[in-house]
Amino acid sequence: MGEVEAVTQPPSSSTVPPGAAGGPGTPAVPGAGPRTGQVLPSQPGPVAPSGAPSGAPAAAPAQAPPPSPVVPRRTAFAEGVDRVRAAATTEPGRLRLIGAMLALVVIAFGGVTAWQTDGRATAADDVLHTSQPLSSAAADVYRSLADANTAASSGFLAGGQETKESRERYEQGIRKAAEGLVRAANSSEAGSDSAQTIAELSRLLPEYKGLIERARANNRQGYPLGGAYLRYANDTMQTEMLPAAEALYSTENRRLAADYDDATPYPWAAIALGVLALGALGWAQHRTYRRTNRVLNHGMVAASAATAVVLLWLLAGHSVARANLDESYEDGVRSLNVLTDARIASLKARGDENLTLVNRGAETVEVRPGEFEDKFDVAFKESMRDLATALEAAGRLADGQGEVPVADAASNMKEWQDRHGEARAADEAGDYQTALDRTIGTDKDDQATGECFDAVDSSLETALKHEQEEFKQAAEAGLGAMTGLTAGAAVLAVLGAAGAVVGIGRRLSEYR
Repeated sequence: MGEVEAVTQPPSSSTVPPGAAGGPGTPAVPGAGPRTGQVLPSQPGPVAPSGAPSGAPAAAPAQAPPPSPVVPRRTAFAEGVDRVRAAATTEPGRLRLIGAMLALVVIAFGGVTAWQTDGRATAADDVLHTSQPLSSAAADVYRSLADANTAASSGFLAGGQETKESRERYEQGIRKAAEGLVRAANSSEAGSDSAQTIAELSRLLPEYKGLIERARANNRQGYPLGGAYLRYANDTMQTEMLPAAEALYSTENRRLAADYDDATPYPWAAIALGVLALGALGWAQHRTYRRTNRVLNHGMVAASAATAVVLLWLLAGHSVARANLDESYEDGVRSLNVLTDARIASLKARGDENLTLVNRGAETVEVRPGEFEDKFDVAFKESMRDLATALEAAGRLADGQGEVPVADAASNMKEWQDRHGEARAADEAGDYQTALDRTIGTDKDDQATGECFDAVDSSLETALKHEQEEFKQAAEAGLGAMTGLTAGAAVLAVLGAAGAVVGIGRRLSEYR
């Protein structure tokens, strides 16, 4: 017996030694168990840290922490919205927001009111002091040129016995036309259509005057060439100068109409903001009453009063200004335009009447198939029809003292037509001297058409002065109705905004 018997059974202890099958870190192999003398292969496992005691379990490998999510940076606007929302959850915060809103609305109302009323007041001032005077100056240029042309033809008919009055009238017409061109040039923009028209008239005026002087010199010496020079001068006037002056007059009239369009519309934006401001102030005061049972808040009452004053001032002032400006246009500008047309037609008719005798049938036009008449007599009849139409329109527009000169002009026009018919009958009968006497007048004959023309021209000048004065009074009243509104609206709006802030501040003080 002396041999040691080998142990073939495991110990009865339930503890499994490290590294044994079924132990920690050792995977179980199905169908395999420990057998005597069998050495199991070592399994890979975690490495024990250095310095750890033998047999200690190995530490798990360190893992990198997961990356933190990227949070986008918020904008200042979003943060502001959050702060406003947070503030709106408390009554003091809501009061501050209400105060800021009220101040903003009232200030906006005052600013828009000041802006719109300033533009309309500027346009009304232009109507009174710029565009209408320029339109009148352009009309004066037209009338002065036509008057000078008429006086030149009248002096030519008198021959060597040209009267001093005729000569002075011609010189005065030329001088007034030149002065009117200077005024228009000073007020026109460089490179504009008006500036180009003025430059063209300034070039043609001395040429025309030179032709008249040649016609007068030849006529005094009895040369027939004088009549040719006069017809050429008249053609220059009728085909170049007067159309250019009419274009200048039309341009200035369009500018005047544009100024009226800028001055008369209602300031709807300002009115709407005024109603909104009053509504917001009323709502704020009603809210205060419901929460505090206090009827009045002195600050907001002052703000409401200032806003109401501005709104009423705006409505009343602009309504009065609009009414007066409309009156200045309907009773002033329209009448002035019609009377100007009438006076120009009378001047052209007188010039054509004189040239009928100067021309003596040298130029004819076909009025009906196979029927010819003197060119200038046909033009005279057309001008007289224009004069009758203009006087009829002027009679409808005239009122008060303006009706009398218009009626006188119409009466003298009819007498003029009758006397012209007599002069033409004498001329067609071969009695040129009688026709001349009935046209330019003599000491022996006081039935000349020239007297009727002078009476028509004088009546129209009186009517023009009356309508000009009516325009001035109405336009000044319209401009005066808006005086101080721009500055007043701005000042009262600032006071109203301050009142609203003070009123809200009194409520806020109750929370401190």
